[in-house]
Amino acid sequence: MSEEKLRIAFIGTGVMGGPMAGHLVKAGHSVTVYNRTRAKADAWAAKYGGNAAATPAEAAKGADAVLACVGNDDDLAEVTLGTNGAFDAMKAGAAFVDHTTVSARIARRLADEAGARGLLSVDAPVSGGESGAQAGKLSIMCGGSDAAFAAAQPVMRAYAARIVHIGGPGAGQTTKMVNQIAIAGVLQGLSEALRFAQASRLDTDKVFEAVSGGAAASWQMLNRWDTMAKDAFDFGFAVDWMRKDLGLALEEARANGATLPVAALVDQFYAEVQKAGGGRKDTSSLVTRLPK
Repeated sequence: MSEEKLRIAFIGTGVMGGPMAGHLVKAGHSVTVYNRTRAKADAWAAKYGGNAAATPAEAAKGADAVLACVGNDDDLAEVTLGTNGAFDAMKAGAAFVDHTTVSARIARRLADEAGARGLLSVDAPVSGGESGAQAGKLSIMCGGSDAAFAAAQPVMRAYAARIVHIGGPGAGQTTKMVNQIAIAGVLQGLSEALRFAQASRLDTDKVFEAVSGGAAASWQMLNRWDTMAKDAFDFGFAVDWMRKDLGLALEEARANGATLPVAALVDQFYAEVQKAGGGRKDTSSLVTRLPK
C-alpha cells in the first residue's frame, strides 16, 4: 500500500483509538469510525472532521485498510467476525490492522480468517500509552506476513515513532506480552526501592538525582519516581488493563512452557490494588500496597 491518501475505517474511538484515528485524518486520509457507543463516534467525527458509521461492516465497506483498537478478545471477534462484522464487508486485498492488546490465539485465528477471504492481517499492539497516542509517537510491534506488514506500515506511520515487524501472525501480541512482563518486574523493584528510601528517611529527590543516571535507570524511574513519591496515580495506564495484559502473558506461558514467577506474583499484587479500589489508577500505584 503506497503513501497515497486512502480510505480507512477505524473501529474503536477510546482513549487510544480516538487520537490515532485523528492522526490519520491529519495525514490526509479519508477516515470513517465505528464505536460501540455511537455518541463517542459522533463526537470524534465532529472533532476531527471524519465520518461515523453505524456498524463495523458499514465502516469497512470499500476501505483500503481497517484498523481496530477495542477491549479484549471477545470485542475483537465481534467487530470482525460477528453480525455486521468488518471482515465480510472488506474488499479483497484490503489490510486489517489490530492495535488491541489481545491473545496471540485470536491474532492467529484472525490471520487465518483474513487469508480465507483474500485479506491481509497484522496484529499490531502498541506501547506508549495515551500520551503516545496523542502525540503520534507510539511504538508498534507487528505480527503477520511480509505482504501484510508492507501494506499496513504506511498507514501506521501517521501515529508511530517506531514500527517493528517481529514475525508471523501472533508475534506482535507475544512481543507486547514481553513488554508487559518487563514492566511488571521493573515497577515492583521501583516500588520497593522507593519505600526503602523513604524508610531510610532519605530525600527522595536527591536519591533520584543520584541513581537515575546509572544502571538503575528505567523509563518507569524517569517518569514515575516523582509521582510515586507524591502518591499521585490519577493518570496513565490503568491497573485493570495491566491485569488483563499479564493474564494474557500468563496464559501464553502455560501454552509455550515459559516460567514467569515474578510476573505471576506481581499480577497478584495488582489484584490487591484492585481490591483496594485502585483499578483505574496508573500501574505505578503498585507501590501503595507497600507500607511507608
